[in-house]
Amino acid sequence: MALYPESGGALGGVAVRPIGAVKPLIRIGGVTKTYSTGMLAVAKTNLDIGRGEFISLLGPSGCGKSTLLRLVAGLAEPSSGTIEWPTSDYDATGRPMPKLGFVFQEPTLMPWATVFDNIYLPLRLSRIRRNAATDRIRAALASVGLERFADAYPRQLSGGMKMRVSIARALVTEPAILLMDEPFAALDEITRFRLNDDLLKLFQAYELTVIFVTHSVFESVYLSNRVLVMSARPGRVIADLPIAAPYPRGDDFRTSQPYSEMCRVASAELHRAMGDANEEH
Repeated sequence: MALYPESGGALGGVAVRPIGAVKPLIRIGGVTKTYSTGMLAVAKTNLDIGRGEFISLLGPSGCGKSTLLRLVAGLAEPSSGTIEWPTSDYDATGRPMPKLGFVFQEPTLMPWATVFDNIYLPLRLSRIRRNAATDRIRAALASVGLERFADAYPRQLSGGMKMRVSIARALVTEPAILLMDEPFAALDEITRFRLNDDLLKLFQAYELTVIFVTHSVFESVYLSNRVLVMSARPGRVIADLPIAAPYPRGDDFRTSQPYSEMCRVASAELHRAMGDANEEH
């Protein structure tokens, strides 16, 4: 039986779904990003992302994963192509304004502020009064298991706890889409596994759409229902791998034969992407 029932081809006997096979919440059309230095970071990328999906962007360092994430977030503008959002919320210029939360690779916490005030920051910037935000902040703290640390300072927290604060700060805005740029890369393996599990619980509880940047095959397969493999620079999506395992997931999935096989397929696609780039150069 195929691991990926929505088949659009096959790799080593395992079906691979074609890009753009889902009803889009986000539509990326022919997006290219060239920096002022002349460096081509992302090339002619076409991608549809459906509501409620957990997408991992998998690729080698420097392949444009983070650039593509920043383009989706509106933190940078594409040099060509379009990013479309089917939403009814617009700003004064008529541009779509989806509710996004962004978790960076580093927690980027204010060292002089308490955990509570770090989480309050995006609400304060939205001019929501502190007393009106208290319940939302407490709920965000509870969602990441840090209820008892509201009055602590970042220097008093472990690396994993700081990242939990960063996640809570993103969730307090009640986003529909959570963008995460290698948030667990600097953590030890045990902490990383624990936060992977916690993230999946939040993904289901908040009914999020998640786009997650990683260079770990194992993490991408464990978390996602789609793994998008990107080539080396200039980055482009060269494989779209559905991960058919149901949620919730845990250690039983991590140690299963289907998980190992899915990791093998993703690893093979990653090596193929790197090989294609070497041939072009």
